[in-house]
Amino acid sequence: MTGRQALNAPPTLACASCLMQRFSTGTQRLSLNLPKRYLGQPSPFTHSHLLKQGEVTPGLTQTEYALRRHKLMFKIQKESEDLGLETDHAAIFLSNATLYMSNDIPFPFHQNNDFLYLCGFLEPDSILLIQSKPGHSMPSHIATLFVPRRDPGRELWDGPRSGPDGAVALTGVDQAYPIEEFKHILPRLLDDKVTLWYDSTRPSHHSLHSNFIQPVLESNSKFKNRIKSTRLLMQQLRLIKSQDEIELMKKAGRISSHAFIETMHWCKPPVDEALIYAKFDFECRARGAEILAYPPVVAGGNRANTLHYVKNNQIVKPGEMVLLDGGCEASCYVSDITRTWPVNGKFTAAQQELYEAVLEVQKSCISLCIPGTSLENLYSHMLSELGNKLRDLGIVQKRCSDTLLYRAARRYCPHHVGHYLGMDVHDTPDMSRSLPLQPGMVITIEPGIYIPENDTEVPEKYRGLGIRIEDDIVITEETPLILSADCPKEVYEIQVCLRGH
Repeated sequence: MTGRQALNAPPTLACASCLMQRFSTGTQRLSLNLPKRYLGQPSPFTHSHLLKQGEVTPGLTQTEYALRRHKLMFKIQKESEDLGLETDHAAIFLSNATLYMSNDIPFPFHQNNDFLYLCGFLEPDSILLIQSKPGHSMPSHIATLFVPRRDPGRELWDGPRSGPDGAVALTGVDQAYPIEEFKHILPRLLDDKVTLWYDSTRPSHHSLHSNFIQPVLESNSKFKNRIKSTRLLMQQLRLIKSQDEIELMKKAGRISSHAFIETMHWCKPPVDEALIYAKFDFECRARGAEILAYPPVVAGGNRANTLHYVKNNQIVKPGEMVLLDGGCEASCYVSDITRTWPVNGKFTAAQQELYEAVLEVQKSCISLCIPGTSLENLYSHMLSELGNKLRDLGIVQKRCSDTLLYRAARRYCPHHVGHYLGMDVHDTPDMSRSLPLQPGMVITIEPGIYIPENDTEVPEKYRGLGIRIEDDIVITEETPLILSADCPKEVYEIQVCLRGH
């Protein structure tokens, strides 16, 4: 059974789980009726080395995307009942636009992740409309894509487009039309007394919003009361990863971890931070990453105490450490790892003391990554443990009160213990860090100690040292799963890696 057939299931969350179990085996063997031509994104027909039959994007099938739309409509149904909304419903999601660095020279395109999460379509200038199905109870729905027409003249310059027929065949949505047709659809939705679910305050494509949506909304001011944001609903969905998503995040973690190993092994002083950046980027791409997940921090010496140092244009000198905070994006999911190591190949005594203090705190935090706790609980634990370490190292006085130790920890580690991770590096940013952790959530754990070289209150041997250790963690029913476990972080592992494989 295809994803489209699954949409007729009864409106319960249990049915979504049952559908996934029922069709997970057959979906992998699903043969798509794809056009025998290149589309605007890889397909199993043109890129069999990347996608299996039935997959829309690597590792994710039409059924997976259909279930996501199903779960969104279920959430909309529940929200509507709570608000007392007795109307039909339509949810609108815009793709990203192509951005240009100069006239006719585009930046590499990156899709809006909410749009991508629901349909897997990777082309710009597109709209996804999900409507409750007339005559059926929610969450039954119809999914429609509005996409750019095929244009041989434009494709000569930009490459192939999927067009409406290719979009349906690839993604499994119910129907697709040229993007221009959307201007005829939206007024009809207003006339039909539909509650519109749309993030109007933060549109991802300003041109599509201003050309197609904003004029209609402004012409019908009464309708504004029936616009509800999808932002929190989407973040609630994306917060809990499916098993397929976790497999993709394992891939991203594995790629980045081995890129770290190669970069550490190659790194010999004196070395330009820009070359470390380039080496890490190359090793990620050579292993299958499409891009880096974010501009990496490559900070030698005292520059590691600038938390978001991304200039990466100085020389790391013999005797200094380098902090590399980097990760890749592979199949639309990201990793986020930080390691700090001595470019000489061996920690000095002071470097090792500070490093092992951070490492012990990180291990302690990871051991508490279990269901029921929260990032805020872990943050409090981190500060408590860091305060004790700072006292043990003589960075703060031995007789400090717990309150002063807590303040010292915040001074020398001014960032949080971690954040949610997924399709974005700082994923689901509106989800509270006080939420109880649940199986399927993915977080980072990243304590650090940062001591600027001009801090005269600290023993001289520690001045100018900045250390952070960061891993990616999947919350499970039992022991936390470390996605970045292949990346060395024990002192002896790092020193062996720096000497050779």
